[in-house]
Amino acid sequence: MPYTPEVAQAVDQYRARTIPVHVSIQATQVVLSQPEMEALLAQAQCIALGQCDCRREHRRCAAPLDVCLTLDETARETMARGHARRVSLAEALQVLRRSHEHGLVHLAYRQGDSKGTEIVCSCCPCCCWFLNALKRFDYHNALAESSFVAAFDPAPCNGCGLCVRRCPFEAWQIGGDGVRFDPVRCFGCGLCVSACAPGAIALAARIE
Repeated sequence: MPYTPEVAQAVDQYRARTIPVHVSIQATQVVLSQPEMEALLAQAQCIALGQCDCRREHRRCAAPLDVCLTLDETARETMARGHARRVSLAEALQVLRRSHEHGLVHLAYRQGDSKGTEIVCSCCPCCCWFLNALKRFDYHNALAESSFVAAFDPAPCNGCGLCVRRCPFEAWQIGGDGVRFDPVRCFGCGLCVSACAPGAIALAARIE
């Protein structure tokens, strides 16, 4: 995707923050233990589910399409246009769990300063123009990090490299001296946490 004036204007128009979904496995149950996303959705009076326009257009990966959530006024607008259907809080959280399992990053968007968060996208760096632009052009001013950051304990790490493959922000690297983590590049999405079977990674509160 070329960095055109139109892309710059679009990125400047929106502000987003990463919403981590910390998934822990207990028997056959997947638990969304990170409270930020549930709290955000629980405050909404109306939630609608639609398809990801980016993946529907580009189709560069096999991630699910029906993962984009809109809230309240924006939800009513998308439903009125026939682009989404109303869902319950439980179904919305199930959608987020499924998209997290596919390695997608949850971004909560608001447009300008007058509205609260009314768009929650589950993004992949191969199709999502916003996430792609952030990675390619290091446009950190357009993305506010989550309240959490990954914390790495190298002792139980078995060097499998799943964290490297799961992280869309390239915060993890693996080399001759083992796995290395750069917290500066971490946006707290939690994808590495659920991938780490030995439990070498956890989410910790970000210290400002």
